[in-house]
Amino acid sequence: MISSEQSTRHRPAARIVVAFLILVLCPLVPLSALAHPPDDDHSHHEKAAGQSSLAETGAKLSNPVSDVWALFTEFDLSFNNGNANQGDDKIGGLMNFQPILPIPIYGEGEDRWQLLVRPAVPIQFAVPRPDGANNTNYDAGIADILLPALLTPPQSMTGSNLIIGVGPTLALPTASKVQLGRRQWQIGPAAVVGYKTKDYVVGVFPQYFFGVGGRGDQGSDIENASNMNLLYFAFLNLPQAWQVGMNPAITYDHKAGRGNKWNIPIGLVVAKTTKVGKMPMKFQLGAEYSVVSQDDFGKRFLLKLNVIPVIGSLVKGPIFGGG
Repeated sequence: MISSEQSTRHRPAARIVVAFLILVLCPLVPLSALAHPPDDDHSHHEKAAGQSSLAETGAKLSNPVSDVWALFTEFDLSFNNGNANQGDDKIGGLMNFQPILPIPIYGEGEDRWQLLVRPAVPIQFAVPRPDGANNTNYDAGIADILLPALLTPPQSMTGSNLIIGVGPTLALPTASKVQLGRRQWQIGPAAVVGYKTKDYVVGVFPQYFFGVGGRGDQGSDIENASNMNLLYFAFLNLPQAWQVGMNPAITYDHKAGRGNKWNIPIGLVVAKTTKVGKMPMKFQLGAEYSVVSQDDFGKRFLLKLNVIPVIGSLVKGPIFGGG
């Protein structure tokens, strides 16, 4: 017989699973409404042209330094375990809101310089934290906001296939709870290097952070941060604006203890770009398994859903001219 204490302990995990399933299923509803057979050759050609345009948009969204403005949103369902936990995996939930804002700086077309601003705002629904007594606490709130800003050179310099971007990245101590962030300002380098063709795109997007100061309430009591986030990605473009690929993020914390520095996931993602009303929108559903994870307590498995609506550019022309 399950005690009231055990029942209460498992309720947060159950609510996270139900919420994730709703988020996965809801976007599929409008997709069925968009599917209808062509009435004639004219509509067939229109549909083919529309699919080609959507496929191009989907391919650009897989390139971190493309010129497409979008509201990248990710919903994660993580399964965590380790030596500090007793029993089954503990489930956590996260929403990461990451607007993609490519700002034209100088020049146009193949001569265009661009500044890619891609802030990441992690909103934690429930972060499991075992207390070592066969009990799990859950924390919720806003975590530290990341703010990379990458300068991308024009294609006339790099060629049409290379993906290159470099610049600084910041981590802002915005965590609403001590357990959700480093409580320290961080700064470091960021870069994107990759290669793309009409059929595929591959690349890496590393960011490294060094602690440069603390918040006033903790300041000198915390050790300076030294950690890395490395996104590696590969997508194959398929007919009808479908894609298959991967985009896991490797994390490394130099200040963590032995056996707790690395989390190295591998994964698979299936993506489809379509229209909801008149708005192009990309849906991605993926799963990841960590081949290396923290010994004490870390992510073992991850399910993720990306909903990426495309928006119009808010900066119409290059800021410093050159067109």
